[in-house]
Parts: sequence; C-alpha cells; structure tokens
Amino acid sequence: MKEIDKLDNPVWHSLSESHHSFAIDYNTVKFYQPDYCPFGGFTAVDTTYTAFTEYSKLVANFFIVGEKPKIPNSLKLNKELVCLQMVVTDKIDMEIKDEIVELGPEHYEELYELICLVQPAYFKRKTSLLGRYYGIFKNNKLIAVTGERMKMNHYIEVSAVVTHPNHTGMGYAKQLTTHTVNAIFDQSKKPYLHVAETNSIAIALYKKLAFTTRRKISFWNIVT
Repeated sequence: MKEIDKLDNPVWHSLSESHHSFAIDYNTVKFYQPDYCPFGGFTAVDTTYTAFTEYSKLVANFFIVGEKPKIPNSLKLNKELVCLQMVVTDKIDMEIKDEIVELGPEHYEELYELICLVQPAYFKRKTSLLGRYYGIFKNNKLIAVTGERMKMNHYIEVSAVVTHPNHTGMGYAKQLTTHTVNAIFDQSKKPYLHVAETNSIAIALYKKLAFTTRRKISFWNIVT
C-alpha cells in the first residue's frame, strides 16, 4: 500500500502506527480511547457489530471515519458528515504577524472551552494530548487555535482550526494553519485535514494556502 492511500482509512492507520498507544483494538476495528477522540475505523465491514456494541458501552456518541459502517440494531446511525480531505505538498510561504504560542497544560482548559464553543462534539478534554496545539492570545485571552490530531508514520492531521466568533476576519486561522503545517513538515511528515464540504469559507482559506482536495470522506455519527 502506498503511504498516501492510508488516508482513505485515517483512524485505522493512525491507531496502527504513531497513535497505537491510544487504541482500543477489536481486531478488525480500532477506536481511540473515548476521552481522547471518539473516532473509529475498520478494515472489514461485516465484522463491526461486536466492536460497536462494546465501544458504545464506553461512550454514547461516536464517529466512524471512511466507509459506511454496518451497525447493530441497538445503535442508531444519526448522521453522515461529508468532508473534503485536503492535502498540501510544500511548506506555506506566508508572513506570520501575530505571536503564536505552543499551548501547554496550563492552557488546556481554555483550549477545550474555545473549541467546544465553536466545534462541539469533536474535541474531548484529552484530545490536546494527541499532538501539538498552538494559539493566539489577545489581552491574555486565547482567541484562536489550531493543532494536530490523528497521526500516522508519514502524515499528521491539522485539526481544530478555531477562532472565537468575536475575533473572526483578522487572519488568525490563516496564520495558525500556516504555522501548524510548516511545523508538521519540520517533523518530516506531511499535513492533511478534513473540512465539511459545506464550509465554503474554510475551504476557500485552505485553497489560498495551496491545499488541494484529495477525496471526499464521511464521518458517520453513531449514537446509542
């Protein structure tokens, strides 16, 4: 398998490679531990029932990324979020005007609150431990962030591109995405990201930063 083809099943390959220590492994199905990230992936669609049932005992709301899953009658397929999976092949050459801070434990609660304000459901209290997160502060308040989520041996997902609603339109997301992308290249890895296909503003931003669409990929929300 080519390395880039692993992006077709990003949760599975992240939990098989760089993030293996965060995995709950059901043989042909792998999930992140739910307090880190409620995401799962599988390799054999007909073998998912037991894994889904067991994982649903740990968390009532989770996502399968990739192919449409088959679920047991005890669970419900709540919705399909169709995303563009976008990649960038080179460092981004753009001036960064604002100070960007790598966030540490002293910032994690503020990071959690900001992301949950803008993107509820995806970010958990331990998600910040999956990678590096960066932020911009104004008047000692965290007002914009971006970071790393799923990690493979050769790819790292750019995630949580979030700006507080009172501070949008100032170019913070563009600067943070640039910083995060370039930091991933500095690790000798390649960046990719997922963005809802309906989020035209974010898609336009990423295109300006030279991201291109690799494929569409679905996040299937399953609930008990």
